Amino acid sequence: MMTSTIFLSLLLALLPCVQSEITLIQPEAETGHPGGSLSLTCKTSGFKLGNSSMYWIRQVPGQGLECIVYYYSSSSNNYAPAIKDRFTASKDTSNNIFALEMRSVKIDDTAIYYCTTDWVQDWGGWTYRTAKMIFGSGTQLTVEPRQKSIVKPKLSAFYPPKSSSKDAVQAAVCLASDFFPKDISLQLAFGDKPKANVTRPSVLKPD
Repeated sequence: MMTSTIFLSLLLALLPCVQSEITLIQPEAETGHPGGSLSLTCKTSGFKLGNSSMYWIRQVPGQGLECIVYYYSSSSNNYAPAIKDRFTASKDTSNNIFALEMRSVKIDDTAIYYCTTDWVQDWGGWTYRTAKMIFGSGTQLTVEPRQKSIVKPKLSAFYPPKSSSKDAVQAAVCLASDFFPKDISLQLAFGDKPKANVTRPSVLKPD
């Protein structure tokens, strides 16, 4: 009984040391576009990834934490309905990487994604469950509409017919078409008269 008590005390004393070596390293930020695909990665160390339960937890702006993936193996996992059939988790035990492949991403998928674990096996073959979840630093994923390339405008000028009267009012038209973005500033000049600036703001709605 005394031997068991001493062994347990030594084990408990060693656990904080083991936990302090656990690291979950994630990239700071990733960017995606609606309908596109991307991958989030989590580099692990300080424990055996193959024998550990792993999770992906996300936090949408203005909301609480949401567990979207539980993953132990390809045959033991669970996905939240919102991302099921679009996201797939996997372990690369040779490189100690826990990954999340994301397909058909949506703007609503914009969030901070945390790689987490609560199982660790790192000391003498013993497996123990931590008292709390261990979080990575998180990856800020932003899903935003694709930006169209800048297209220079096509300009067409229409001049009034010549008039013999000096008092006649004349108007010239400059047509700008087929350009992006739809913000444009034109400068019109008529002979020696001052240049006129014309600005038209964008009325284009985002995709």
